[in-house]
Amino acid sequence: MKILRTGDRTFKRTLNSITNRSFTIESNVEKSVHRIIKRVREEGDKAVFEFTRKYDNYNLNRRNIKISRAAIEKSCKKLQPFQIDALKIAAQRIRTFHEKQMPPQLVQWKEGNNYLKKVFTPLKRVGVYVPGGKAAYPSTVLMNVIPARVAGVKEIIMVTPPGPDGTVNPAVLCAAHIAGVDSVYRVGGAQAIAALAFGTNSIPKVDKIVGPGNIFVATAKNLLSHMVGTDLFAGPSELVVLAHESARPDFIASDLLSQAEHDEMAVTVLIATSRTLINSVRDEIVNQLNRLKTREIASISIKHNNYLIEVKNWDEAVDIVNAIAPEHLEIIHPEAEALARQVRNAGTIFIGQWTPEPIGDYMAGSNHVLPTGGTARFASGLSVTDFIKSTNIIFFNRKKLRELYLPAAEIARMEGLHAHERSLLIRFEE
Repeated sequence: MKILRTGDRTFKRTLNSITNRSFTIESNVEKSVHRIIKRVREEGDKAVFEFTRKYDNYNLNRRNIKISRAAIEKSCKKLQPFQIDALKIAAQRIRTFHEKQMPPQLVQWKEGNNYLKKVFTPLKRVGVYVPGGKAAYPSTVLMNVIPARVAGVKEIIMVTPPGPDGTVNPAVLCAAHIAGVDSVYRVGGAQAIAALAFGTNSIPKVDKIVGPGNIFVATAKNLLSHMVGTDLFAGPSELVVLAHESARPDFIASDLLSQAEHDEMAVTVLIATSRTLINSVRDEIVNQLNRLKTREIASISIKHNNYLIEVKNWDEAVDIVNAIAPEHLEIIHPEAEALARQVRNAGTIFIGQWTPEPIGDYMAGSNHVLPTGGTARFASGLSVTDFIKSTNIIFFNRKKLRELYLPAAEIARMEGLHAHERSLLIRFEE
């Protein structure tokens, strides 16, 4: 935990360390992932089965790699009714909000009977990676699958690492059933990403891969992004809270800890004009951390990546927010909406003390797959449009081409592309 003031001599250096944060891929990790990708590309299922036995301690084969439709449907029976209701409520809210993101079927510019069109087509097959390990993530299933389904993707494949006995968390499988996944495979890690990218005898090749994972999964997606679509690079979670002196310290502390418990590298920041508030939040973090079941992870994050920043005014506060470009931003302030309009760089903005970041993770309806590591400067969260591609269609008649072929040929000539120029001029030679 670090308490900073914008007037301190070292403040700019510390702020630069936050704004220049990045998730570095170690060379040994990249080498390992390269090896896995190469083996899966050359050997297919054989390599996938071998790596699953090695890394997940499960004897995977062609008979058990795919989870049956009946098993997926039965998974919901292992949950309490109120748990199923929670997943269904979240799914409906996500679906409703994402349906409003659909682009028009056609964008057209007509000049007489000449036209330019842009048509939109959903991807044919998408792979969704759902991590295992430290926790179960049914919300990840909903957030990645439902926008694809709303976009009209024909087939959605889910991969997730099995436990040593081959089991997959029933909440994850129930969420897959609710969201409309077509098939689920017991495979994780870089080998799962490679299998989706190349296709094997058991796992079909996909057009795009979405969903978070560990550094091996993220590296595999990065290395294969030249041949298969991928989503955002999922770095450590981030939360900035911009708080007025009237904000409740216990609320702020609990929100900061909600991100700190994600990952030892999670970044959490409070920005305020009130030193009293900052000190109170510091004390609350310590008190709440001692009672937290996930304190082992959260305490490391708080120790190394928690910053409590005292600013002179709100303009200065907004400038710091835009420099950090956080994944999540909470604004707890009487003029929160006005301040939000000044923010250019944030994945999602949460307005007021009754809109904590976790409500966005699970139930608000907006997507929780968001840009991290400062990429909110140029990137957006996952949406329906990530599962749709566009195609331009052009029709010119002879008259319209005659209007434009000479300036087009001149540009071709400037670029030294003789065949381009000739393609235009030949149509009007006498």
